[in-house]
Amino acid sequence: MRVLVLGGTRFMGHFLVYRLLAAGHQVTLLNRGVTPDAFGDRVARVRCDRAAGGLEQALGGREFDAAVDFTAYTAADGRAAVGALGGGRVGHYLMISTGSVYLVRKGCPRPSRERDYDGPLLPEPADEADRAAWAYGTDKRGCEDVLAAAWHEHGFPATVLRIPMVNGERDPHRRLERYIARVLDGGPLLVPDGGEHPVRHVYSGDVVRAIARLLLVPSTFGQAYNLCMEETPTLSELLALVAELLGAPARLVPVTSAALRDRGVDPVAMSPFSDRWMSLLDPAKARAELGFQHTPLRRWLETVITSLLANPPSEPPPGYERRAEELSLAASLDDARAAGTGNAGPA
Repeated sequence: MRVLVLGGTRFMGHFLVYRLLAAGHQVTLLNRGVTPDAFGDRVARVRCDRAAGGLEQALGGREFDAAVDFTAYTAADGRAAVGALGGGRVGHYLMISTGSVYLVRKGCPRPSRERDYDGPLLPEPADEADRAAWAYGTDKRGCEDVLAAAWHEHGFPATVLRIPMVNGERDPHRRLERYIARVLDGGPLLVPDGGEHPVRHVYSGDVVRAIARLLLVPSTFGQAYNLCMEETPTLSELLALVAELLGAPARLVPVTSAALRDRGVDPVAMSPFSDRWMSLLDPAKARAELGFQHTPLRRWLETVITSLLANPPSEPPPGYERRAEELSLAASLDDARAAGTGNAGPA
């Protein structure tokens, strides 16, 4: 099978390419060539900066059995993909989308199902950080809508996979690692606003396996699927499990986000699983129609932790530079509790 991978040098794309090569497929990578890879001459390469346009020209009418697009973010990206690969030039086009398409919908149920996609959207937020997250969700919706129209109007064979926050080996965002580093240093782990909200993520290996299995499956054309685990621990429960797997006590300290900001600590930089722009998906459709099964939480956490400990990074994860302020805040909370005046607990 001739497979075009748009992106393919980081995280899930990186592992997908290895899986495709191991299965004997011919892989072509399309990206800017900025991030180096270790594939050597086992893959063909096309250099293209999609943001600058020219996707159709870069591909030059080439044909592929399948294409997996990790870098389609906007309606313009969707139109470019259809223009470059439409007209029978691809047998199956698969776009990696996001659970954020539900977060920007007014009153969207949680967990969110595929049929919850349609509906009015939230207005653009005034806060800059919220606005960036909102724009990400609305832009991804724009890309999905272009692909849906291309399927209905021209039979463009597109499938959309919506995924929540992804964890796995070699995560470039180093999200899980931020918690692991704090458990390993022996200090307390501050949990913004108590950590009682549900967490339902997805393991990167499960997404890669799902992609490889559904390529060239016609029943998925024109469809969207949520991929995620079904286990739904609270953040505090998840962190307690991380500590257990590291063989350490769970020194969890609830604290308000306001108290963290007062100390110059960004709650989300410290605790990325506390981001309010974190989707909660229902994978029932993928389970029923694709046979999707997720790796048990404990198993994939142990795999990721083992990989990290075997290959420790040379630099601490993002946000760790404010660790001294976190420890100082934890000590002040202990003092306040001892004095009976604790006032920086969960909001």
